[in-house]
Amino acid sequence: MRLVFMGTPDFAVPTLSALMAAGHQVAAVYTRAPRSAGRGMGERKSPVHAYAEAARLPVLTPRSLRDTAEQDAFAGHAADVAVVVAYGLILPPPVLEAPRNGCLNLHASALPRWRGAAPIQRAVMAGDAATAASIMRMEEGLDTGPVCLAGPVSIGPDMTAGELHDVLAERGAALMVQALGEIERGALACVPQPDQGATYAAKIDKSETGIDFTRPAGEVHNHVRGLSPFPGAWLAAGEKGERIKVLRTRVAPGSGAPGTVLDAALTVACGEGAVQLLELQRGGKRPMPAAEFLRGFPLSPGTSL
Repeated sequence: MRLVFMGTPDFAVPTLSALMAAGHQVAAVYTRAPRSAGRGMGERKSPVHAYAEAARLPVLTPRSLRDTAEQDAFAGHAADVAVVVAYGLILPPPVLEAPRNGCLNLHASALPRWRGAAPIQRAVMAGDAATAASIMRMEEGLDTGPVCLAGPVSIGPDMTAGELHDVLAERGAALMVQALGEIERGALACVPQPDQGATYAAKIDKSETGIDFTRPAGEVHNHVRGLSPFPGAWLAAGEKGERIKVLRTRVAPGSGAPGTVLDAALTVACGEGAVQLLELQRGGKRPMPAAEFLRGFPLSPGTSL
């Protein structure tokens, strides 16, 4: 089939790769425009942009799709289907209606739960035991379109958002190839989402990344793994209150004043129970296991975090 692919982060790359491997013709790749990043503030291309250029695919980076010229250019690709994976721009009706078979979106949740920008992090932070990669036919509403295919994925009790991200990216890529095959056969059936059970996965705000040890241990654990590896949950420690990212924890036995280091294994008391800090990262340093971290940044029992 003749496709337009629209995506930006590394989550979208496996789908683009799978579509090419399946023999589909990618007429154009739309992605977010390069952004200034790093110490030199040089422009950094998105992962999809870099992958598409390496594959010698035409890349387009409009700032918006709302003006008529961009909409006409999009229609000019004469696509059978547009495949959308975490693109980042709103698709107005003329764009949604341009491909002969509409626009299909890969969304990283079991819709209608966790519509919105951060479904992976929110599912883990909420302690969900399962989620899904969902293929949805797009409409004007935010992730409200009918669901065509869904691939359930279990969320282990210690699984991080980063680990879940990788599983869902691969599962979603395979499902998108399947969906296009069913379109070719005229067999793709999509079911409207129920209103019951709909929740919104708001974008992660920096203000909610600090660890609150007054919460129960299970909630602290879910908070840490839901923000790992990015943007990372953090605590303040040391005389200067240095911010330290915590990337892995486990629920552990123990009790005490919330935020108190209970032992040499870096077990920290919570509002109920305790968590053991397993992997940490100082600013500008690499992530490291707790034992290695403590050799360079001692946190003795009784320290308050």
